[in-house]
Amino acid sequence: MSGHSKWATTKHKKAVVDARRSKLFARLIKNIEVAARLGGGDPDGNPTLYDSMQKARKNSVPIDNIERAVKRGSGAEAGGADYQTIMYEGYGPGGVAVLVECLTDNRNRAASEVRVALTRNGGSMADPGSVSYLFTRKGVVIVSSAPGVTEDSLLEAVLDAGAEEVIDLDGTFEILSEATDVVAVRMALQVAGVDYDSAEATFVPSMSVPVDVDGARKVIQLVEALEDSDDVQAVFSNVDISDEVLAELEA
Repeated sequence: MSGHSKWATTKHKKAVVDARRSKLFARLIKNIEVAARLGGGDPDGNPTLYDSMQKARKNSVPIDNIERAVKRGSGAEAGGADYQTIMYEGYGPGGVAVLVECLTDNRNRAASEVRVALTRNGGSMADPGSVSYLFTRKGVVIVSSAPGVTEDSLLEAVLDAGAEEVIDLDGTFEILSEATDVVAVRMALQVAGVDYDSAEATFVPSMSVPVDVDGARKVIQLVEALEDSDDVQAVFSNVDISDEVLAELEA
């Protein structure tokens, strides 16, 4: 039975991975639709659309799906939904602050699913403004390590474009800037011939909350529950999971 049990476990893990991949694809497609609706369907004249399409390509979204999303968003093809961006604020286990970014065509459904995910996983909804002040909107560009790509070489390439800091994350580099400068930073990398993984405006915490293994497990469970909602685009938190705690979790 051990072989059967292992196969069942493998199938279950694959199903989880496939489900998460499917949800990721849906989120990326939604972003493309909204970007095309707001700024038009030409990526050369719409930097937000360009970056959304690039991120989708990097995550292996089929090109046909990307092109149809652009057409739906720009109105060239019927079927696009009227999505709204809504931010919900909450607290997770151990007092961790949580920001939940939703892109939805049904505010009531989104609010209900976020509330249920929080309360069932040791968290709670928070009043508007009670959590968001702990985060700053920043531009973040991720670059993978490659021959010739160093912290110094990246800083030299992007400093004049508005980059504030380059952080070495052991295998990848994170370039921080003001949210309004993220396109300029991305373009500076392209001029320098440096490939990048993603370029987007995101929320960076101004202070973090360290957690132990149990706390980390609970926060991760909460984030996964939130991300199970089709309306949730991204979850930001100020949790600080150390390398030691991460190693214990993976073990």
